[in-house]
Amino acid sequence: MKKIFFISCLLLVALGVSAQKTAYVDTEYILKHIPDYKSSLTQIEGLSKQYQKEVDDVFKEVDAMYRSYQADQVLLTDDMRKRRENDIIEKEKKAKELQRQRFGPEGDLFQTRTKLLKPIQEKVSTTVAEVAKNKYIDFVFDKSSESTMMIYASANYDISNDVIIRLGFKPGTLVK
Repeated sequence: MKKIFFISCLLLVALGVSAQKTAYVDTEYILKHIPDYKSSLTQIEGLSKQYQKEVDDVFKEVDAMYRSYQADQVLLTDDMRKRRENDIIEKEKKAKELQRQRFGPEGDLFQTRTKLLKPIQEKVSTTVAEVAKNKYIDFVFDKSSESTMMIYASANYDISNDVIIRLGFKPGTLVK
């Protein structure tokens, strides 16, 4: 009797598991269809280059100060040498601080990136959830994510184009 009850419970659980629908999306593919995403990446890249030039210029000044100091070192008094060394050290500290402000984990570039890309990513995520609910899909995996490995994915379950259409864009026309 216990065996029959146990087997029937297993069958019910197996039927419940097999009824779950899964799908996948390719967020890279979706994001390539969103013009705002491409323009945001271009803006971030430009800002990154600007910040890098700014930081490089300050480090070039430090290098020039150091080379000048080495050339003049034999002519300087001990007091003058210490002042120049301190000036170089202070300038280098300022350069490293500027680098941290621009490129650090809480830096200007990170904050700009978050400000520009987070709304787009949230919109895609919300739209994926809406499409999944409308199609009665239980699980949606991101094919482009490194953390989720997918060995095989049937194209029948790819809802990326549905998400692009729901976002108001035309699939097949990539933003260049």
